[in-house]
Amino acid sequence: MTAVDAVVAPSLVRSLVREARPKQWAKNVLVFAAPGAAGVLDNRDYLVPTLIMFVSFCMVASGGYYWNDILDVDNDRNHPTKRNRPIASGAVPLRIAWLVGSTLLVGGVAVAALASWKACIAAAAYVALTAAYSAVLKHIAVVDLVVVAAFFVLRAIGGAVAADVPMSTWFLLTTSFASLFIVSGKRFAELREVGDDAHTRATLDQYSLRYLRDVVSISLAAAMVSYCMWAFATKEIAGTSWPFYELSIVPMATALLRYLLILEQGHGAAPEEIFIADRTLQVLGVVWLVVFGLGVYVS
Repeated sequence: MTAVDAVVAPSLVRSLVREARPKQWAKNVLVFAAPGAAGVLDNRDYLVPTLIMFVSFCMVASGGYYWNDILDVDNDRNHPTKRNRPIASGAVPLRIAWLVGSTLLVGGVAVAALASWKACIAAAAYVALTAAYSAVLKHIAVVDLVVVAAFFVLRAIGGAVAADVPMSTWFLLTTSFASLFIVSGKRFAELREVGDDAHTRATLDQYSLRYLRDVVSISLAAAMVSYCMWAFATKEIAGTSWPFYELSIVPMATALLRYLLILEQGHGAAPEEIFIADRTLQVLGVVWLVVFGLGVYVS
């Protein structure tokens, strides 16, 4: 290895890791939602397949980011911040990006198969939807919002089928509308950020701030109602007299309203950074986990 290669190789590895966007892996904790609500994560027979599914979604999600950036490289080069991404900047050559991205997608589906055949199907559905989104669906206004929200829902479904636990209708509705709230909020923040340069993202120039604000408000209201119904239904199924499930509505609603405030303050284009930086959201998340956890394990 030459002196130049010794310098380039570590640089390329760092760029490959950055392109995989490990910060985004936090989204994959959704695979623990259904098993956690069922109170089975303290059982190794349920925990192991759920962890396998978490790894699977980290792989397929990163593979999706690779392919999305490969197909959108020209637009990203015109974006004020996305032009610094490894593929758009040229730090990761397109041929290497194609190889790594494809390997992550195929490998992620194979890993999911270790959990169960249903988990494999969930991961494969994620990959298929990723391909459709990157190639076509991200160019269709409204559909792009629904598809990105569906990525979150598939994570929750994947965790449920991997651990083989039931999913209630209200659980799916809560996940769906909360996901749409986050996604539409992200688009709202992006549109405010880029202003007249809305053409830097596919479909962004087709939206207006008023329309996206309406979608944010509707999805927020639907998420709150769905969560309330889920909390009450879960209490009835558990047959408990303790009020923990109902009390969990308070930190959940407060967290959603807190995020809405952050959007109105001009932030939210990168939701994962908001969750990492905002201490209030973190505290609310911990409070919700404790209260809901008490409902699961005390009752």
